[in-house]
Amino acid sequence: MPTLVVVGTQWGDEGKGKVVDVLTEQADFVVRFQGGNNAGHTLVINKKKHILHLIPSGIFRPNTVCVIGNGVVVDPEVLINEIEKLKKEGLDLSPKKLIISEKAQTIMPYHKALDIAREAKAGENKIGTTCRGIGPCYEDKVARKGFRLIDLTYPETFKEKLKKILEEKNFLLSYLNAEPLKFEEIYEKYLAFGEYLKPYLADVSQLLWNAQKAGKNILFEGAQGTFLDIDHGTYPYVTSSNTVAGNACCGSGLGPTEINSVLGIVKAYTTRVGEGPFPTELHDEIGELLRERGGEYGATTGRPRRCGWLDLVMVKTAVRLNGLTYLAITKLDVLSGLKTLKLCVGYKYEGQIIDFFPSELEKLKKVEPIYQELPGWEEDISQIKNFDALPEATKNYIKFIEQYLEVPIALLSFGPERESCFLLKNPFDK
Repeated sequence: MPTLVVVGTQWGDEGKGKVVDVLTEQADFVVRFQGGNNAGHTLVINKKKHILHLIPSGIFRPNTVCVIGNGVVVDPEVLINEIEKLKKEGLDLSPKKLIISEKAQTIMPYHKALDIAREAKAGENKIGTTCRGIGPCYEDKVARKGFRLIDLTYPETFKEKLKKILEEKNFLLSYLNAEPLKFEEIYEKYLAFGEYLKPYLADVSQLLWNAQKAGKNILFEGAQGTFLDIDHGTYPYVTSSNTVAGNACCGSGLGPTEINSVLGIVKAYTTRVGEGPFPTELHDEIGELLRERGGEYGATTGRPRRCGWLDLVMVKTAVRLNGLTYLAITKLDVLSGLKTLKLCVGYKYEGQIIDFFPSELEKLKKVEPIYQELPGWEEDISQIKNFDALPEATKNYIKFIEQYLEVPIALLSFGPERESCFLLKNPFDK
């Protein structure tokens, strides 16, 4: 049965939340498979803005079950606050509507404290983390020192393990000139979190297997973007998990042969939050225009995003890394009014022309973008509902992207509202 993975093809913030919200009209299950509350999805439904950090975007669809997979690191306090907030808005947040993997790792207070202390100590060499404890939590997962959410429901086992781990973490915090944390405060607080979340916890792998066999449509929702991937991104200026489509299987427990299609979200220009190389970045009035008109400020942190022209070399590499079967282009309306549009179609490096995104950081820092210029358009396209009604210049921009990337475009999006988009093809189809 149809299973679709939705991923970002750039550095995140491509508009995945809105696209997932639109596509979940067809989905029985929507599954978040990696990351934590360092990412935010912004949705505008009936002119009301909603920002989600952990709960999948499908929560606003009454017939869609939302699932948080084992690949997600969960700050229980943030998650519980999000659940309670959505309940107050009248949404169904029962354990039948929201299901959380019992294997998901727990972000602890010392993870956040270490994150903050390390960034402070690094000074100008900081990575630009959101300081939400994501990286340190994934560290403990790999070191086999982490707490799964289910561990919070076993008081004695949790107590003994926490005592040992907190001793080590306080030593590290002391080295970083940060205040040590108190055992009793953490223990009591997190036991209460475990009690609250216990009804939501389940074996997600088994759940999805049964759903797939029953013919249900399953949509997998990634956070961040391809080039924030811990392995394939601009390391070390990356997130702490695998953001590419292949991790949908690892982060949920459904096997790779069960995935039918992969949809890559491409913003009509490029943005980046935090540190790291950015070949097409604009430091002029056009960059400022894109930021202001596109509302390019982080949903989680409010940080201004760096803006630049669309880098097709970068996206072409994302096509390969994710095995994309379809594309969705977002925020096309932001480009209206620009007389000339530029698209990066290659790089110059030490006198040579290359057509791939270098995995070597030092190499990437030195590349010069090669641009293809296309005429822009003056018209407001935000309310257009079909391809034929678009200005010729907009059609040409879209066709150029499709031809360069050699992947069909399934969806076009023009703004934050749920209705401001339309399908060209159904990405659930193989």
